[in-house]
Formats: sequence, C-alpha cells, structure tokens
Amino acid sequence: MTDMDSLLGDQEPRPAGSRRAPRQRRRGPGCLIALVVLALLAGAAYWGVTTGIDKIKDQFSSAEDYPGPGGEDVTFEVKPGDTVSVMARNLKAQDIVASVDAFLDAAAGAPGTDAIQAGAYPLQKQMKASDVVDVLVDPSNIVTNAVTIPEGLQVGQIIDVLTDKTDFKKAQFEKALKDPSLGLPDYAGGSAEGYLFPATYSFGPDEQPVDMLRDMVDRWKQAAADTDLEAKAQELGYSPQQMMTIASMLEAEGRGDYTAKIARVIYNRLEIDPNPSAGFLQIDATVNYALGKPGIARLTQDEIDSVADSPYNTYKHKGLPPGPIEAPGQAAIEAALNPADGPWFYYVTVNLATGETKFATTPEEFAALRAELDEYCDTQSDRC
Repeated sequence: MTDMDSLLGDQEPRPAGSRRAPRQRRRGPGCLIALVVLALLAGAAYWGVTTGIDKIKDQFSSAEDYPGPGGEDVTFEVKPGDTVSVMARNLKAQDIVASVDAFLDAAAGAPGTDAIQAGAYPLQKQMKASDVVDVLVDPSNIVTNAVTIPEGLQVGQIIDVLTDKTDFKKAQFEKALKDPSLGLPDYAGGSAEGYLFPATYSFGPDEQPVDMLRDMVDRWKQAAADTDLEAKAQELGYSPQQMMTIASMLEAEGRGDYTAKIARVIYNRLEIDPNPSAGFLQIDATVNYALGKPGIARLTQDEIDSVADSPYNTYKHKGLPPGPIEAPGQAAIEAALNPADGPWFYYVTVNLATGETKFATTPEEFAALRAELDEYCDTQSDRC
C-alpha cells in the first residue's frame, strides 16, 4: 500500500447511495438569543389575549359605582351648554361618582336628564350615580343667592343692594363696574347707569362681582332685543342711548297707564321746532340726579339754581341730559318706544300717593294743575 492507501484503508467502504452520519455540532450564542426572543413574543401574545378578554369582560359587566349615600359635601356646577357626557366627566373628576359609565347608565334610564338646568347643585363625594341624577334633574335643588333689583334704582343704589345681599364689599363691585368684560353697548360710553336691568337674579356660589353685573347687562340686552330698541329708536329719530335716557326719566316720573302719555309730553317738548334739543324738559327727576338724590321729589327754586351748570338740569339746559338717570324696567322702555298720541306739553302728578297724573296743553292749564298739587300738599300729604 502506498501511504495514501494506508490512510484510506482504515475506513470501511460505504454502500453506494449511503450518507455520511451528521456531525455533532455545538450550540453557539445565536441560538440562545433566538430562544429569548421567542419567549418574549409568546409572553406578549398572552398579555394581548388576556387584556382583550378583560376588555370584553368589562363591556359585559356593570360600571363601577359607589354604594352611597356619600360623604363630604361638595358643590357641583353645571355650566350652560354642558352635555350629559361633560357632566359625567366633571362628576368623576370631583370624585362624586365612581365612574363616567355609572353616571351615563343612570342618566340614560331617568326622565328629565335632557333638561338639566345650569347652576350649582349640593352633592357629596362618592355618591351612588342614580342619586346624583335625582338631584340634578330637580331645578329646585339649584343653590342660588336670589337678589331682587327693583326698577328705578341708580347704579349706586344697586351696588348697595348687592353689597347687602352678597358676601362682597362695595369696593369690589365699584371696581367691577370698570371691567370692559361687562359687555356694555358702545353707546353707553362706559357708564352702567341705566343698563343694569332691574329683575330678580339667582347668583351661583362661584359668581364674582363682575359676573353678577354682567348678568344684569345681559338681561338688559335681552330686554333691548325684546323691545326692538335700536330699530324703533331709529324710526323715532333718536339714538338707542337717547331712548334709554327717555326710558329712565319715564321710570322716575311715570306710573302705569300715564307713562306713555308722559313720553308724548317729552317728545312734544323736544320737538317744539326742528331742532331736537330745542325744548326745556323741566323734569324734576333729572335735577334730583344732578343733586345726587335718589328718587323723585318736589324741587325748590334754590335747589334748581344750585346745580345750574349740570347738564342734567333740564330747567337750565335744553334737550335731553347726557344719559340715563336710573335703571328703567321693560315697561318704561316700551313706553319710550311707543308714546301715546296727544298734544300735551305739561303733566302734573296731583296725588303722590296714588300717582294720579293730569295733562295740559297750555301754560294756564298747567298753572291750574300746579295749584291742585299745592292744595294736596297742604292738606293731604307730607311727602311734598
């Protein structure tokens, strides 16, 4: 044998077509990494399946709800425009209900949830959702601070009422009067006099002085829209601001059925000639405003002369004063926009207790009415 033959001779011959037995291989680090990846993938798949099952279980199980009756007292505010879904989220955020779904489920089965009114409601933390719905659907549960502002008050008097009926100081309301967010019309010239509408207001517990005054201006805007103030003022040949000034004088001077007739007297005096500022109105209430006095009272000549320079002195200055002298109600605004027909240039309230008012067209008739008032004051009243 050659050396090559001796090398091959040690191996047994293999039958034709047979394969060599595979070699034993050692596993390297790559195999270990692959196994780890497979394990992670399997774990993720398991987590995804179980999470999906949990979600399905949640869909078919009842929403989390507190058993009630509740604990700490809280105030919950429903704001204008809030939907039931918004309420649900806000209730959950304040821990009043246990879950959004619990409230939505309770609201879906209760009548009146589509008419829940804006306002503040007394609730408690951790209430049963159905109990919360019962409170919200009843508007009598709204927490309010009711304040009535009567007709005919000046701004200073209105502030006094608000100060007395709320927890805020006078200075806070006076500061709020200067806030541009009040929404006064441009023709008000920045003055709220005449534009804080007299009505009964329900102020929520979170309202600040500027919010309260804004509510009153908004209510005036509603009255202005209801009476078509701007369009009718234009028809009569006056600005909306002048119309509000006339309405405020009517609020001070007029009573019931007499108001529209007093409005005609004012227009007749203003329009004595083509110049709207031609006539002297001679209205006591405007002079009282110049004197810093609220309300109406018979004036002495000395009082009239003492404020001769004031543009509100309608005995000394022709035409309308610069602006409203108090807050007119809707009836006074309507009377200003719809004066009665008549030739009168004078009126006299001859009975201060009943408000009886008589009208005249000549100075002589007016003098007779003044004499009637003088007799009333001398014999029947100490209000003169």
